Amino acid sequence: MTAVQTRRFTVQEYYRMTEQGILSPTERTELINGEIVKMAAKGTAHTSAVLLVQDVFKESLGRQVFVKSQDPIQLFNDSEPEPDVAVVKRDPLAYSTHHPIPEEILLVIEVADSSLKYDLETMAVLYARAEIAEYWVLDVLTRQLHIFRQPHQDRYQSQMILAETLDVTPIAFTDCTIAIRDLLPPIAPDQS
Repeated sequence: MTAVQTRRFTVQEYYRMTEQGILSPTERTELINGEIVKMAAKGTAHTSAVLLVQDVFKESLGRQVFVKSQDPIQLFNDSEPEPDVAVVKRDPLAYSTHHPIPEEILLVIEVADSSLKYDLETMAVLYARAEIAEYWVLDVLTRQLHIFRQPHQDRYQSQMILAETLDVTPIAFTDCTIAIRDLLPPIAPDQS
């Protein structure tokens, strides 16, 4: 029996597919471990949370960093995810010549409504392998924040889950304390 082999793509091949019209520029995809992954549709809670996360970080950190939203970051030659939020070092050229790479990425945040399992498993492994120092998954359904720290090989050594009533301090910004509740969309009053 012959083992089935899959064809994986590089970032350069991925870009050529868009240039050649194989992938539409409006099609929401990202390259993860050489595979082209279709991104999930964004619900209103997801969109609201991404806006809130961006706002909190921009307000808290000001011009110390760039807060990028749903923009590519290049981790490896075969992986260019588009995380919901990436807090990255300021680049004098504003990343006009490259997408942020691991040594420029201070924190990655994914907002999960329908993608929780994927974000906690596949993406956590990818970010750990890239040695992203801190990775958060904001679960808008259970209103919790999953925090991953201390990457080693393909996993994080430290993982914790915090309730919305707690505060968190990103490891890159020890003077910045964020209320988790401020990252989450408000709970709509019952419409019954």
